[in-house]
Amino acid sequence: MSSKLGLKLTRYYSINFDLPKRHKKFIKFIIIHYTGMKKQSEALKKLCDSKSKVSCHYFIKDNGEVLNLVPDLYNAWHAGKSHWSKYKFLNKYSIGIEINNPGHSNKYRKFFPRQINSLVKLLRGLIKKYKINKKNILGHSDIAPDRKKDPGEKFPWKVLAKKNVCRWHDLNDIKIKKFRKQRLTLDEEKIFFENLNMIGYPLVQKNEKSNKIYVVKAFQRKFRQKLIDGKTDFECLLISKSLIKPN
Repeated sequence: MSSKLGLKLTRYYSINFDLPKRHKKFIKFIIIHYTGMKKQSEALKKLCDSKSKVSCHYFIKDNGEVLNLVPDLYNAWHAGKSHWSKYKFLNKYSIGIEINNPGHSNKYRKFFPRQINSLVKLLRGLIKKYKINKKNILGHSDIAPDRKKDPGEKFPWKVLAKKNVCRWHDLNDIKIKKFRKQRLTLDEEKIFFENLNMIGYPLVQKNEKSNKIYVVKAFQRKFRQKLIDGKTDFECLLISKSLIKPN
């Protein structure tokens, strides 16, 4: 069936959602996930199984077909315990998109071009329909860095940014690479984490070393995909400074 989002959708219902309906003004984020399962059929079955307690609004198959599992105005169960900026438990405020991909535990691979093409069309429609700021197009690992890695370092955020459907920094990748692994002073590290908080990442406590590593890795999986080591460096600091500049 065709939809007002500008692409063909297939209805494939999941019963895993909250009642009652929400007002469209509550939809402020779009969260992108990978399925993380070996077989596409198993992932789809799980998202529609009442016992699994998980679901999403949209599912993008390997061939680019888009399935609509839960209507936009119901809370699908995709974000779980999550935090971004002043928002917590983002199911209430977001639309969840699952892209079929086996994930880090099952021979993680690149996403297929047809999947990304369909995703771009879907994002354009949703952004327009719900007036979503492109800085609020997030990955699951952004909002739950201590639990999730998806959609991961092979997800083409920069490609999406060029299509104007997500946020990206304005720096030259080649020029800033020379600052990679350059250690930060304590003051510079403090500024870096302050920048992350301004971007929206969960607040990092001073003595929570493991929490810091998770948050840094989430940031790197999105904005510095060639090296995800959980360590702060000057390249990461420069990227963070670029991202907090006004649009």
